[in-house]
Amino acid sequence: MMMMMMTMMMMTMMMMMIMMMMMMMMVMVMMVMMMMMMKKKKKKKKKKKKKKKKKKKKKKKMMMMTMMMMMMMMMMMMMMMMMMKMVMIMVMVDEEEEEDDDDDDDDDDDDDDDDDDDDE
Repeated sequence: MMMMMMTMMMMTMMMMMIMMMMMMMMVMVMMVMMMMMMKKKKKKKKKKKKKKKKKKKKKKKMMMMTMMMMMMMMMMMMMMMMMMKMVMIMVMVDEEEEEDDDDDDDDDDDDDDDDDDDDE
């Protein structure tokens, strides 16, 4: 039981770390995009009016790209949440079974936990 709880905690921690990393990456991307947009705006002011119109179209494309990225991130977040729920349910079921089963099964689960650690 204790081992299962520990592994569950480890899994949750890992998932949280991954989520944080993804969020950080997204923020970095957004920052870069914003910087690019700002730079383009500054350049536009220096150049002729005709070129401004052409670049505005690009800006829309950039916005679309950012929106797409945001949507993708949202989808990923949803998937991660679903995975977390599945794992939690699986762990709960395993724990319930373990209470009824013999010690041998518990040992097998411990071995599996070690394998998971190696994968990390």
